[in-house]
Amino acid sequence: MDKPVQQRRKVTIRSVAEDAGVSVAAVSKVLRNAYGVSDHLRAKVQTSIEKLGYRPSTAARGMRGRTYTVGVLLVEMVNPFLSQIVMGLKPALEDANYQFLMGVGGAEMKIEGSLIDSMTDMRMDGLVLVAPRLHGELLAQYARNIPTVVIGHHEPSATAFDTVNSDDREGARLVVRSLVAAGHRDIHMASLPPRSGSFEVYTERELGFREAMAEAGLGDRAKVWHFREVDGQPAPPLEAFFDIDPAPTAVFVWSDKHAIQLLDAARARGIVVPRDLAVIGYDNTPIANLSMIGLSSVEQRAGEIGRMAAQSLMSRIEGRTTPEHILIQPELSRRASS
Repeated sequence: MDKPVQQRRKVTIRSVAEDAGVSVAAVSKVLRNAYGVSDHLRAKVQTSIEKLGYRPSTAARGMRGRTYTVGVLLVEMVNPFLSQIVMGLKPALEDANYQFLMGVGGAEMKIEGSLIDSMTDMRMDGLVLVAPRLHGELLAQYARNIPTVVIGHHEPSATAFDTVNSDDREGARLVVRSLVAAGHRDIHMASLPPRSGSFEVYTERELGFREAMAEAGLGDRAKVWHFREVDGQPAPPLEAFFDIDPAPTAVFVWSDKHAIQLLDAARARGIVVPRDLAVIGYDNTPIANLSMIGLSSVEQRAGEIGRMAAQSLMSRIEGRTTPEHILIQPELSRRASS
């Protein structure tokens, strides 16, 4: 007859304290990464945790007030800029002894709302929302229930949540100033159509583009070409940009993703870049720096955005109620396309 399987004794925080020869309160301080914990105490407790295989109960921690988990909502996964933000978030959260769970909304408001509801129901301590499609009033409703920091959404008047962004308006100004200094006067912008009440990054970039063109005395030449449907009316394909008459000598594209598509279409038509058309994108993604691409682009410092968002969220969780709206200064990286 087989012997009964002996159940493994559940390892608790008290088990860790007994093994390490310290108090339960001391173990709790180490787990919380509390201020004033010595390296010696931390090492003793961590050794016992690893030896015993202790795993803190998220549910129990939630009942005590915190779960030490953060929800991160991304609009998509394919954009390298977003992964760089996550890489900035990760070490900053880990340094505060936080774990994060990630969801992808796919630019669908219903999915984003459902994911935020789930993260809130899981008693997460806070949320970082990256480029959400939700409007400001709805974001504020969620933020009243859980500390929230939003990236890719400019709303300096928001009080319920914080925002951390590159200064998108200034980034667009840098592009125009660079093109004007290179002798261009007929400068267009390729972007997405603005939404009513929008605080989107592309809206800020369009405002910066128009402001800089006006400052250069070229306000009457500031043309913005929208290549996505507007009010249900289909927009022309991106390649139709080359049918504009008279043709611009330079174009500022709101994202690297679309700027690279434009470069590809230009070369397919025999348009020589930058001789016939200078092109500058936005995001400074790694592919922009490839020698065969050579795309001039605006660096947003995604890692810094992620790090600052994590720090802002931690202070929100600790009780700060005064809103923070942080703008990080962008830089223009000039390459062969301009």
